[in-house]
Amino acid sequence: MSASYLCPQGQRKVENDDQKRRVGLRLIVTLKDANSDTPLNTSGQDQTRCTAWLDNILYKGSWRPETQHVTSQTEAFKMSGDALMAEFGSAASFLRKSDKERLEAQTRPFDMKRMCFVPDPEVEYVKAQVTSRDGDKVTVETEFGKTVTHKEVDIHPQNPPKFDKIEDMAMFTFLHEPAVLFNLKERYAAWMIYTYSGLFCVTVNPYKWLPVYDQIVVNAYRGKKRTEAPPHIYSISDNAYQYMLSDRENQSVLITGESGAGKTVNTKRVIQYFASIAAVTGKKDAAQEKKGTLEDQIIQANPALEAFGNAKTIRNDNSSRFGKFIRIHFGVSGKLSSADIETYLLEKSRVTYQLKAERDYHIFYQILSQKKPELLEMLLITNNPYDYSYISQGEISVQSIDDSDELMATDEAFDVLGFTQEEKNAIYKLTGSIMHFGNMKFKQKQREEQAEADGTEDMDKIAYLMGLNSADVLKGLCHPRVKVGNEWVTKGQSVQQVYNSIGALSKSVYEKMFLWMVVRINQSLDTKQPRQYFIGVLDIAGFEIFDFNTFEQLCINYTNEKLQQFFNHHMFVLEQEEYKKEGIVWEFIDFGMDLAACIELIEKPMGIMSILEEECMFPKASDATFKAKLYDNHLGKSNNFQKPRIVKGRPEAHFSLVHYAGTVDYNIGNWLDKNKDPLNETVVGLFQKSTLKVLSSLFAGYAGADSGIALAWT
Repeated sequence: MSASYLCPQGQRKVENDDQKRRVGLRLIVTLKDANSDTPLNTSGQDQTRCTAWLDNILYKGSWRPETQHVTSQTEAFKMSGDALMAEFGSAASFLRKSDKERLEAQTRPFDMKRMCFVPDPEVEYVKAQVTSRDGDKVTVETEFGKTVTHKEVDIHPQNPPKFDKIEDMAMFTFLHEPAVLFNLKERYAAWMIYTYSGLFCVTVNPYKWLPVYDQIVVNAYRGKKRTEAPPHIYSISDNAYQYMLSDRENQSVLITGESGAGKTVNTKRVIQYFASIAAVTGKKDAAQEKKGTLEDQIIQANPALEAFGNAKTIRNDNSSRFGKFIRIHFGVSGKLSSADIETYLLEKSRVTYQLKAERDYHIFYQILSQKKPELLEMLLITNNPYDYSYISQGEISVQSIDDSDELMATDEAFDVLGFTQEEKNAIYKLTGSIMHFGNMKFKQKQREEQAEADGTEDMDKIAYLMGLNSADVLKGLCHPRVKVGNEWVTKGQSVQQVYNSIGALSKSVYEKMFLWMVVRINQSLDTKQPRQYFIGVLDIAGFEIFDFNTFEQLCINYTNEKLQQFFNHHMFVLEQEEYKKEGIVWEFIDFGMDLAACIELIEKPMGIMSILEEECMFPKASDATFKAKLYDNHLGKSNNFQKPRIVKGRPEAHFSLVHYAGTVDYNIGNWLDKNKDPLNETVVGLFQKSTLKVLSSLFAGYAGADSGIALAWT
């Protein structure tokens, strides 16, 4: 077939067969860092602009400079027969069209001049047939029997039926938004959730379990080129693995998408694949029966981190509230040798506050599930979440999650990872202490601004669990010692100041405990086996647009902007530079995908972050002065900074940012406090002397504000 290929958006025809194979048909490109174990300099994530309007889609890329080419459409489908799909077992029908369906599509009547897509105010686009043309006006009859007239420029031709449910959308005769949308929609309706789009593999979250991850499917993808098997995360993984071995260079798989798109699930599938195909064979010794092999430990790191780092949000029952970069290390022969995990941006503010439709971290509710009643006894707690204010401000249960089963999975993961019983108990005790911290009550002394304890029962429980002296902690909370010049003095605290101090301490304990767990997991994953290469997997919290967006959403969305800029640079700039190097006749196209304006608005000098830091230095600064300074510097001067529209029934918003994935309204309440988040150094000093070894180690290296150490953001 000699149809011209139309490149995305530019609609530039490519007539030459060799060019047809090359433009937009790069199958796997792996971004690699051959000389360093440092992860890619990417601090962000989320969907590509081409299909940003699609909900619940994530793009996964594996990049490499070399280019593979599909020699013809016949080659792309040469492995598509039912007989060849038999090795995929029951998963076959979820991965590729049957021979019968393909034959029916080939013989279906089709009029290319009349069949089209047209815009629709309710569903973006609908299928239609042209009935008449009058100049630049085209009248069509939609698939729903409605007659409408559009401008010629809004009419998008349909692809022939043989392209129905196509596996790589770069193969389309006509490549445009409605063609992409309908292809993904029709594949999704057939539960074919994976689709290639040139450089990327796109997946639509099915929100149900599909039989496409069984061991038989792993075996079927092993060693196959991308053109030899249907689209799948396993194909991306195996190609990265094969390139690592053949090119002897490190690889990275970047997984992006908005919140709830399925990034974490697909990250787990990538890790599962490597653990399966590269496992070191041999019998377990007695010590490993409980601790687990390296591949077991790599897989079990996930439930441990999810328990303490995932929570229910408005859009996702199991939302990752932190980012992670996982490196799987291999020896010269390609066998697993070790692994390590880096984490970013844990949302520690969730420890003490949740929105009504959200939940605190899973571990709190797992402990209260009564699956291990000895934990309730050890932590001096009841089984009722409503007895603990920190964890009952929103939802307390999630329909799709069984907290009892998850507790057992978490506890087993600790065992497989080699945590001692003492370490496990310490983790549970610190988690229980945080619940008790939220229940502490204080009152104001008569005729004074000074706070005092309103009962000591909760403090006594905290002291018991954390290995502290109850009276010393209460004294430190109500009368902390602060450094004034070269001298230490005792300072009085109001009731609100004490509550703020307790919240900051609770968040700090939780965050440091989480980071300690990551270090401890990395110690278990570190072996004495020689390592030669690694494959990195990046999974970062997805782009978020809620009715109420605050500092945490800005940090997450800023991170997404940075990663999306990284994606766009490779997709729209470096790709075109590669065409020139390869001698393809090509006129450079600016796709308008540069996200620098929004990124600079956030990070440049006198940008949002800079102004926030500056305001935190002034004792009399407030949310109002922060907002005023933002407006003075950016309103009317940056197209990405806007005054929000007032929407009845929605929470107050103070400014809007035009992000690549949409405009987000932000509320700046308490941003200054969140950014400063000072700790009560008197109580921290008590933590450092705790008889609970894990707690004392968490704060062993702490240096306060008097030492000039900057405090972390929430």
